[in-house]
Amino acid sequence: MSLFRLDASIRTEGSTSRALGDVVEAEWTAAHPNAAITRRHIGVDPIPATAWADAVAASMTPEADRTPQQVAAVQLAATLADELIGADTLLFAVPLYNFGVSQHFKAYVDLLITDPRLAPGAPDALAGKPAVLVTVQGGNYAAGTPREGWDHATSWMRRILEDVWKLDLEVVTRAFTLVGVNPVLDQFTDIADELRDLAERNAADSGRKLAARRAAA
Repeated sequence: MSLFRLDASIRTEGSTSRALGDVVEAEWTAAHPNAAITRRHIGVDPIPATAWADAVAASMTPEADRTPQQVAAVQLAATLADELIGADTLLFAVPLYNFGVSQHFKAYVDLLITDPRLAPGAPDALAGKPAVLVTVQGGNYAAGTPREGWDHATSWMRRILEDVWKLDLEVVTRAFTLVGVNPVLDQFTDIADELRDLAERNAADSGRKLAARRAAA
């Protein structure tokens, strides 16, 4: 039994995506106290910006002619793929930044897709694997809100995790995390508190389900 956890926040202290991910992990660990956990924090240890281009170039270059940078990029992509394929369950904690997907997570996915095992249309190395995606939003972009549709990240992440890699995915979202930080949002304090409590309950429930789904597999 093993868990792979990815964090993409640029913060370590005070990160709401990390805190919500901790709730999921705590429930999973309660069910599997002696299980192995592999961690990668791409927010503070990001994927090199040139890695994707180097890996793509390497795929079109004979192995003997690859540059050291191309070789390193291919090796890093393989290491990242090994982490996902080798784990029994997966947890991704990825915040919304500037209404879009974190550049750190985008660079991570782009590089992973260069590995033949995780490329679109490749054999399903991750198909059916239980996973939880935790995402947090400074505002509120739900249906019926003034900024409905401004979240351009969650749908993209679902396309990758559910449709390309075919994970058995649950998504936990917490909105209004900037209430109490941005005075403009102070009027939404009560709603934000309710949404925080709901997200934490959903995260705990998803953590228990994550552990149970693998245990039943």
